[in-house]
Amino acid sequence: MTDPAAPPSGSASAELPPLSARVPDPGEVRLPADGDGVRWRRATADDAPAITALLEAMSRRDHPEWSESLDEVREVLERSWIDLELDSAIAVHDTDGLVAHGLIIDTPEPESVVRVILTGGVHPAHRGRGLGRALLAWQRARAEQRLSRSDSILPGWLLAYAPDRTPEHGRLLERSGFEPARYFTSLVAVLEGADLERAVPEGVRVEPLSPERAENMRLARNAAFADHWGSQPTNAEAWSATLALPSTRADLSRVALVGDEVVGFVLVEINEDDWPRQGFTGAYIGLVGTVREWRGRGLASALLADAMRAAREAGLERAVLDVDTENPTGALGVYERLGFVATSRDAAYRIAY
Repeated sequence: MTDPAAPPSGSASAELPPLSARVPDPGEVRLPADGDGVRWRRATADDAPAITALLEAMSRRDHPEWSESLDEVREVLERSWIDLELDSAIAVHDTDGLVAHGLIIDTPEPESVVRVILTGGVHPAHRGRGLGRALLAWQRARAEQRLSRSDSILPGWLLAYAPDRTPEHGRLLERSGFEPARYFTSLVAVLEGADLERAVPEGVRVEPLSPERAENMRLARNAAFADHWGSQPTNAEAWSATLALPSTRADLSRVALVGDEVVGFVLVEINEDDWPRQGFTGAYIGLVGTVREWRGRGLASALLADAMRAAREAGLERAVLDVDTENPTGALGVYERLGFVATSRDAAYRIAY
């Protein structure tokens, strides 16, 4: 799962008053009202299997190629900075079980923007009954409450994502005051027969990801994505949790080193549960990055090509990744030259303060 965020407009400004003066406090924020056989309550870590099943059902309509795994859901619910008693909501139907869920997720150590992400949704069989509107209204109110109690002078954003294939999601967000702000495209490359010969720049060595390189890779990730739209630093807790996921493949991931400094990286994930729905065996490229000083030298292309060769040698058929179509590093062109082609697109919707 990619962590998608500001050009200069997302940086701090001494002229901005604190968020507490820019975002009205909505007052008490209550869960949506019960009704029509549905009861709302807070989520707990024990709800992870039911939430995973709900996300699987949602994915068949929203993004048929993939869905979140139980391990990924548990990782999110167990983050120390998410307060499930305040930042979660689930709807349980009398006969159908869990039919909607929502989370409010912020960044624990923001540097350029205080970003609050709204995630979740409604089971396709229960859409069109007002559950989505009620859930989004609660999420927006709770997110604004979070921002209204912040003394940060950084810009504040509410963010939500909607796939192009389900335009009703985007319309719902727009009716709630969100505007489309950025687009992220999914790309797929066939590995068999692909031209993956790329020269590594002189002075750089490439290795698989190892535990002793993990922290330096996190620091390189934060440096490389500092000028990417909306991206904020990944803290040590979140990074360790990501690397500990069964889907993370250190053997297929790559780091580029100059001495002991990580100057580029590729993080590879494999979720075999997605293969039947995709129709191929594949690797997901969760992160590709190069620190600013090493951009423009072909390093990202060489690293990605090396990771793709490793995936091909492991018997995988395709590689998949997502890219910000306005990425300032020219990443889209790098990927296209390695054989990636667009398959689908998601929009990031934002309210900015």
